[in-house]
Amino acid sequence: MKQKNIEIKVIFTVVIAVFSVFLLFPFLKLLGQAFMGDGSFSMKYFSELLQEKSFLTALKNSVLISITSAFITTVLAFLLAYTIHYTNVPGWWKKVVNWVALLPMLLPTITYGFAIIYSFGKQGLLTKLFGHELYMYGFPGLTLGYVIYTIPTAFMLIYNTMGYIDKKFGVVSKLMGDHPLANFNISVLRPLWGTLATSMIQSFFLSFTDFGIPASVGGKVDTIAGVLYQEMLGSIPDFSRGAVVALVMLMPSIISIIVLKWLEKYNIRYNKISAVELKKNHVRDGVFGAISACIMLAMLSIFAVIFVVPFVEEWPYRVNFTLEHVKTVFQDPNLYGVFTNSLFVAAATAVVGVLLSYGAALVTARSNLNGKLKGIIEGLALVINTIPGMVLGIAFMLTFSGTSLQGTFLLIIVCDVVHYFSTPYLMVRNSLSKMNASWETTAMLMGDSWIKTIIRVVTPNALSTIIEVFSYYFVNAMVTISAVIFIAGARTMVITTKIKELQYYNKFNEVFVLSLLILATNIIAKYVFQWLANQLSRRK
Repeated sequence: MKQKNIEIKVIFTVVIAVFSVFLLFPFLKLLGQAFMGDGSFSMKYFSELLQEKSFLTALKNSVLISITSAFITTVLAFLLAYTIHYTNVPGWWKKVVNWVALLPMLLPTITYGFAIIYSFGKQGLLTKLFGHELYMYGFPGLTLGYVIYTIPTAFMLIYNTMGYIDKKFGVVSKLMGDHPLANFNISVLRPLWGTLATSMIQSFFLSFTDFGIPASVGGKVDTIAGVLYQEMLGSIPDFSRGAVVALVMLMPSIISIIVLKWLEKYNIRYNKISAVELKKNHVRDGVFGAISACIMLAMLSIFAVIFVVPFVEEWPYRVNFTLEHVKTVFQDPNLYGVFTNSLFVAAATAVVGVLLSYGAALVTARSNLNGKLKGIIEGLALVINTIPGMVLGIAFMLTFSGTSLQGTFLLIIVCDVVHYFSTPYLMVRNSLSKMNASWETTAMLMGDSWIKTIIRVVTPNALSTIIEVFSYYFVNAMVTISAVIFIAGARTMVITTKIKELQYYNKFNEVFVLSLLILATNIIAKYVFQWLANQLSRRK
């Protein structure tokens, strides 16, 4: 037992040390830059910024657009999830709905903006097809981009919760003669209120803090993410003002933590989930089949341009098929090097991320460590989940500029690992907590050490979850831009930061080819990792 405690304490110490150096210390540096930028404690940067009309306008724009897009996203995600769980549309159709709903996760957000421009602009693909131009800069483009960006997260939240709703309550409600709307409220909406509110908050938060979409379709509408980028990487950088903007961006994080904790009391838990066969209803199935088809068609039509523009000579004037743009990317050592950089960073992030999240989960789920110490890791996971990538990237930039870590792959990898820690940690913790709690005790009585039991017994049973965590880290590291744009150097540039650079030179053919590379890489990775996870689950 003593040996076990030593091993657990070593793992706990390593986890806390990582977050102390790469989370706590950078945020202390950020606070110092905001309050002591001129060498002494001062609130002048806050006061100056909050009196500027342009900043307040950008803040108002971000709040308004984020609320609008969060509401639309939640409604659309609900309709897609309802189609899967509460209708009898064919099974293959449900798989298509699930796949399309998650598709935007496999592309960087900056690509969405370019796809919107090339779809709805004066010479856009959809404009050409329908003969009518829709203005998609500013509010319309931002709202559409944010909706596409946040649908996967909202869909996963609602879809997973719907799977745990006991459908027999709907049957009982009908037997009691409830009106269809009352039945719908009792059996579907009421159990989902907490999740729907969480979806709204998460979608708002993601939209409010995103930089990629405003960078491409923001137009003359300023957002707080754009203001932050200009303050830190503009023609005249002002780190103190930028630190203040970053702290303002943290306000939704603090509010969302409070609200999410409060919303937990609305979660409905059933002692048993009854298997109920849905009644045949061709009208219901037809309506929701059509609604889901319209939503998916709208999403896919926007991304369709990515598969067209790189393969024509010069859009929209010479539309003959060509592979020249693809060849240009692969023949350019810089562009090819950026792609290989991304693959390396994504794979390394996945490896380090798995080790860190698995170690943290072992401490909280498979040890007798003090509850307060476990609470530290739980608190870290909750806080990290609400920290914007841009804020983390700026904190890293302020902290590690001038050090040996500046402009290195290691810094990018650690930044990605910390940024995406919460979800992988929760995935592993939930998996470990469901395993037999007596394995370690039995092994100890048989003379095995704790670490041997973890390696020989616990880890093989957690392999499918570990692979899912690896996949999660890999895919997110391939598409992230908000954090790494502040810390990637010329030698360590990754594919998303290269896309941002190509925007300045209007090289959209290269942008779309690189976007297709990201998409293809992530689809292959997701398929391979899912196949491995399924194989391991069957064996287990």
